[in-house]
Amino acid sequence: MFRPFIILTAAAMVCCHTAGAAERVDVQAAASLTDVMNTLVERYEQHHDVDIVPVYASSSTLARQISQGAPADIYLSANEKWMDWLEAQGEPIQARHDLLNNRLALITSEQSGIEDFTPDADHPLVQYLKGNDRIAVGDPDHVPAGIYARQAFEHLGQWQALEPRLARASDVRGALALVSRGETPLGVVYATDAMAGEHVHQLGLFPASSHDPITYPAALVGKDPSPQARAFLQWLGSEEAASTFKQYGFEMNGSSDAP
Repeated sequence: MFRPFIILTAAAMVCCHTAGAAERVDVQAAASLTDVMNTLVERYEQHHDVDIVPVYASSSTLARQISQGAPADIYLSANEKWMDWLEAQGEPIQARHDLLNNRLALITSEQSGIEDFTPDADHPLVQYLKGNDRIAVGDPDHVPAGIYARQAFEHLGQWQALEPRLARASDVRGALALVSRGETPLGVVYATDAMAGEHVHQLGLFPASSHDPITYPAALVGKDPSPQARAFLQWLGSEEAASTFKQYGFEMNGSSDAP
């Protein structure tokens, strides 16, 4: 006689648990956004009943994973190319807009003793590489930071000398780690990574004219984005989020403030 009551009670508990569960929002974000996004997610969740789940990797890796069915409500790329590519695969993209800008920086380890300089045509980087030394970059074949680095090297007439000396990392944070651990004397990362990295020093910024503008497009992914995903993406463009992005060295798209 108690069996129906037990079943109904269990069903009620499941319904209550489901009703009380926070909506999940999956965010696929470029590796260079790791620190700032972790901070933003924590702040947003404090005031909203939502579970933001970020995944960080190179923009190319994320785009490919999304196209293969990886869960994604929001995609934040470190360049236009991979957002364009994802859209070309037939993935529904909505509310796309350019959210952030960045700069390309040359870094070294704190103990290298190399003095600051602007990495331009007057400073061949190969002269700072001794013996079997290499320069750490995101893989120029697919990582946005590496693509920008190759553009800069080519513009400055240094690509042929530097190509065989590249230490190709799977994403920009991998390149940062190589310099931080002292495995390479030089590395090319974003200015925001140079700020966040431990045991590294920024030698200088590459001329903005030496590579394409570093733009971070953001968009909703999927045919029917949830209200929670829409709200979080909209909040990322708010003044509250902008102040945090700026603290981490990012420039809001359209802003005149250089990182």
